[in-house]
Amino acid sequence: MKQVTILTIIVLCLSCTGQRHNYLKVEDKKITDSNGVPLLLRGIGLGGWMLQEPYMLQLSRVAVAQYMIKEKITELVGEENCEKFYSAYLKNMITKRDIDSLKKWGFNSIRLPMHYNLFTLPVDKEEVPGTNTWIEAGFNLTDSLLSWCEKDKIYLILDLHAAPGGQGKDKPIADVDTTRPNLWQDELNRSKTVALWGKLAQRYSDDDWIGGYDLINETNWNMDGNTELKELYLEITAEIRKYDRNHIIFIEGNQFANDFTGLTPPWDNNMVYSFHKYWNPNTQESIQKYIDLRDQFNVPLWLGESGENNNQWYSDAVHLVEANDIGWAWWTIKKIGSGSGLMNVSRPDGYQEIINYWAGKGERPTAQEAMDILMQLAENMKLENCVINYGVIDALFGK
Repeated sequence: MKQVTILTIIVLCLSCTGQRHNYLKVEDKKITDSNGVPLLLRGIGLGGWMLQEPYMLQLSRVAVAQYMIKEKITELVGEENCEKFYSAYLKNMITKRDIDSLKKWGFNSIRLPMHYNLFTLPVDKEEVPGTNTWIEAGFNLTDSLLSWCEKDKIYLILDLHAAPGGQGKDKPIADVDTTRPNLWQDELNRSKTVALWGKLAQRYSDDDWIGGYDLINETNWNMDGNTELKELYLEITAEIRKYDRNHIIFIEGNQFANDFTGLTPPWDNNMVYSFHKYWNPNTQESIQKYIDLRDQFNVPLWLGESGENNNQWYSDAVHLVEANDIGWAWWTIKKIGSGSGLMNVSRPDGYQEIINYWAGKGERPTAQEAMDILMQLAENMKLENCVINYGVIDALFGK
């Protein structure tokens, strides 16, 4: 009996040791690892993967949101072929090779911009109003990405980039269809947003390499004191904490993440304020209001998005925020024919002819011609077919 008891204790101790987790957490004004060692997040946003902003595909002149791109592709090649293209696109754009390369280049985190429609149906497509039909496609893509991150010890931060209905008036960034009620105009969209975060929290509550939850990207909606935004944030936080007490919650301000009026003080003890920075001077003054926020409320900061400029600006911005103990996630990983992103995607032959047709300036290609071009675009999304902008990498990491 004594031997059995000792053996049981040993097994239990080993089991406890095996359960040690490596969650990121908040300690005063810093993000730390599980041992309390401060960690400066150096990340990249996977823009253009789960949510296509037209400019990334050089389609701004013919479409203002992803749903319009899909409508045009469907009209050109049919619904089945549209699905085939998007399946190949999602499979090819982000692969294990991408994540391995990001690790090699020095990134320790990834921000995943999610489109809700890969995870659940739009509210007007639910057979029973107010219910939530879950779609495995988005969860499976996230699972695969997380498995690659775990192997490379890269933290994955989930970002609801396109919330149900869209979180503002900016159509491209949240795939907003202005003929339908948006997030702030419809209670069903708000309740679906809360439910989605609950589902994600249930699924990923025990995953060490989930870095946290970025609740809503770049809200841009006029609100009195941001009251509606805070109320929704509180609902989402409460839903997440039903299932997950482990992971950081990232809170963005209104007006493209920069207006924190009414969003203080922090309402969770594992919370970070996230601001975005584009096209402004890299001076202490440009970020001082966020530092004041951090000092007043003793809460960490994170630069959740920045980029779309030149290498000198990148270098200056990174030096500025890191000198102030602020981590960052750069925008973006891949897009067609531009040196400002991490990788350039080549335009397939014939792509301009499709654009010309959509713009009313050219003849309609045949369905087969268009499909061949689109599938080549999906093939070009693979890392091995991209041009890597090493100058961007050097600028971000001070080389």
